[in-house]
Amino acid sequence: MASTNTAPPRAGTAKATLATPFGALILEAEGDHLLDIELQAAAVKPVAPATPLLQEAARQFEAYLSDPRQPLALKTPPAGTPYQQSVWRALCAIPPGAAKSYAQIAAELGSSPRAVAAACRANPYPLLIPCHRAVASHGLGGYCGAIDGPLVDIKRWLLQHEGCELP
Repeated sequence: MASTNTAPPRAGTAKATLATPFGALILEAEGDHLLDIELQAAAVKPVAPATPLLQEAARQFEAYLSDPRQPLALKTPPAGTPYQQSVWRALCAIPPGAAKSYAQIAAELGSSPRAVAAACRANPYPLLIPCHRAVASHGLGGYCGAIDGPLVDIKRWLLQHEGCELP
């Protein structure tokens, strides 16, 4: 989940930090599973990926940052409730350059916009599960639990990078 937590890796895990146009992307992995993706608005010191999975993740994210049409396909452990997973599947079905409102996604799932927003906030894999493509009916909406500030600036950057017309 996007945050400002730059804690050392948990025992048995490895981290990599990638410089990005919006700040940094911090990846944590264990074995052959990506455990966490953090987005940072501030630049931080890059940390080279030391495991094959983190090297592949870095390659895929760098390709996406060069061309937003590049697919992201990384193995993650199961996460979330069945409802959250249904929202995340709906988000993954939104192509780069497009966005849907929380209300549109909710209507597709027979749910409420607030429940969709809560599932987006709980997403442990931003970019991989493109919750930035969910927007408010009248505006950008929040991102990763923030309603303004650096994380919303990252959402704006990601949507512009993908060629999406901003609300």
